[in-house]
Amino acid sequence: MPPRVKTPQERDQLKKLILDAARQLFVERGIEAVSMREIAKRVNYSPTTIYLHFVDKNDLLQTLCDHDSLVLAHDLHLITTNPNPDGIQQLRTLCLAYSRYALTYPNHYRFMFMMPKPHQTKENSRLHHGNIEQDAYALLRSTVQQAFEQAAFRPELDNIDLIAQTLWAGIHGVCALEITMACDEWIAWQPIEHRIALMQDNMIRGLIKSQPT
Repeated sequence: MPPRVKTPQERDQLKKLILDAARQLFVERGIEAVSMREIAKRVNYSPTTIYLHFVDKNDLLQTLCDHDSLVLAHDLHLITTNPNPDGIQQLRTLCLAYSRYALTYPNHYRFMFMMPKPHQTKENSRLHHGNIEQDAYALLRSTVQQAFEQAAFRPELDNIDLIAQTLWAGIHGVCALEITMACDEWIAWQPIEHRIALMQDNMIRGLIKSQPT
């Protein structure tokens, strides 16, 4: 008998299973070291089945990048449904939401922001570059722009991308250390919530105008 044709829901579930397996293998072994055959073996399907969903490994990798980026952007965009009119407070909320995502989905975060990826360009992506509903950096930049237009930053700070990327780097550093080294017994790690809050507070205090005393 010919194999039963999968329903659209079953195809979507299988595709998600393949993406989850690929992400795990990429994080464990590195992107270049993982073959499509190994991904197929991880999900107990033949390589032929994998190629029914993805043209090749680059297509799978791009799909995974797009998928995880879209999930992050969606999670962050939810907080802007009722945005805070205070741009700095909105930035604080965004930074906390970003760190929450990183610590809730550490493998996703490792794959997205802690691994080099070959052949990745915005032209290859299925997402719309600059769309704040699909592009997390665009959302961060838009929030920084909001605070800038409210004259919240020190007058010499007039580069929106520099401010956004500095904030991102600070929060990323705290999250990356937690993901990779939380079990290191040589360091008396302080609660992650305190480290995130202190990093965020110090960065923002260094960026904004001095408050009147």
